[in-house]
Amino acid sequence: MGGRIVVTAEISLDEDEIIEQFLRASGAGGQNVNKVETAVQLRFDARASPGLSNAVSTRLQKLAGRQTTKDGVIVIQAQRHRTREQNRRDALERLLALIRQAAMPPPPKRRPTRPGLAARERRTDDKTRRGAIKRGRDRPDTSKPDQ
Repeated sequence: MGGRIVVTAEISLDEDEIIEQFLRASGAGGQNVNKVETAVQLRFDARASPGLSNAVSTRLQKLAGRQTTKDGVIVIQAQRHRTREQNRRDALERLLALIRQAAMPPPPKRRPTRPGLAARERRTDDKTRRGAIKRGRDRPDTSKPDQ
C-alpha cells in the first residue's frame, strides 16, 4: 500500500496512517449479519500524523468529540451499507470531511458593538406603543355613572 490520500491542497495523508478493522454489523440483516464482517472501524492517530499541523490536529480532535480517544486516536465506525467496500468508503469520507473542516481557518473573532441611536429610539417607541395597547385593555371605570 503506502499511497497518499489527498485531503486538501496543503494536506495529504499516508494510507498507512489509517488502520481499518472489520467487524460484524449490528441490527437487521437476515442470515448475512451473523456470518459476514461488513462493518468497518477506522482508526487515525491525529496527534502522531506528520501530515497535520498541531493546530489542525487539535481542531480535528475537538471536532471529532466522543470519537476521539484519550491518546488522540480518532475512531470512526461505519455500518450503514451492506457491503464492506461501501462502508470503507463511507468511513474514509467521514474522516476526510472532518479533517477538511478542521483545516479551514477559524472564523474571525467577533468585535462587540452597541446598538445605534436609531435602533434605540425604535425600541423605546415600540415599547411605548406596546404599553399603550396594554393600558387599553384595562377594565372600564365603573365608579362614574354614564350620562
